[in-house]
Amino acid sequence: MGPLMYLASLGELALGSRLKALSDHFYAAADEVYRSCGAPIESRWFPVLRYLWEHDATTVSEVATAIGQTHSAVSQLADKLVRAGLVKRRKDARDGRRSLLVLTDKGRGALTSLGPVWVAIRRGAMASLGQDGLTLLAALDACEKALQERPLVASILAEHAALGAAELEIISYEPALKEHFYRLNAAWLERYFRLEDIDRVVLGDPGRYVLKPGGAIFFARLGGEIIGTCALLHESPGVYELSKMGVDEAFRGLGAGRRLLDAAIAEFQRRQGRELFLESNSRLKTALRMYEQAGFVMQPSVRPGSHYERADVYMVYEENSRRPHPLGQGAAKRTRRTG
Repeated sequence: MGPLMYLASLGELALGSRLKALSDHFYAAADEVYRSCGAPIESRWFPVLRYLWEHDATTVSEVATAIGQTHSAVSQLADKLVRAGLVKRRKDARDGRRSLLVLTDKGRGALTSLGPVWVAIRRGAMASLGQDGLTLLAALDACEKALQERPLVASILAEHAALGAAELEIISYEPALKEHFYRLNAAWLERYFRLEDIDRVVLGDPGRYVLKPGGAIFFARLGGEIIGTCALLHESPGVYELSKMGVDEAFRGLGAGRRLLDAAIAEFQRRQGRELFLESNSRLKTALRMYEQAGFVMQPSVRPGSHYERADVYMVYEENSRRPHPLGQGAAKRTRRTG
């Protein structure tokens, strides 16, 4: 997966990174054009120079407000433009305590000759981007307006507070959650091992390979977000396998894994099963400790006829080996995330 595809897969989490990558691309393209055309400016200078070209003498604060940058950033850029001989500072006749920025004759002459270059940039950008370019401009307008009306930080912190007060729920499978069963399991398998053929088969069609043969699937949900899953596979009459346990690593430590495990064991007991087993790998130390706390006992060898290449651990559930839930007595009923 290339870097652009990876950032795209992160959705809103990588919005700033994706916009920066696009910004850097556009800056670099404009700089190359300016160099090719012999223009004595850099792309990052453009907003300040263009504003001064249209408004004559003005303060740093006015420029910063107009182009959406900080006072400090514009002041530092103005210093560069002064050193380049394109801008000069002069005292404000109405207020001697502040200075104004104004184009020099060199600066105005440089910008006056750039008309054809700017037209070419505008046309070339649209030729390259096509309708997507117009859509992008419209989306930027809408995004800037939305951020003014609903500040981003306040919105994010409000959502964080809501998640902090949300109850961790364990829910049963429904078709709309199919993609999460695959996503959560594929994430940890690809990180620690690899997706085996049997994984792809079961994860790709849980209705056929888990539910139809008499199994069950559970999900952990927090504030509307699906953060974990596990399956109870029906191996043979009275025999069940705990399998396909996966929790989003960004939500570790909330007790989702143990809650899912408890739900699967409770379903096994409700069905009056006689044997419940699991297969795992010795590398997964944290998971193995959780299984032991829940009542699974390590067996001396791997399970005969195991379907998994990665399995070097075989555990069988024994009710009398079960330990109290590490989150306390109330955890079997509910888990609340605290901020």
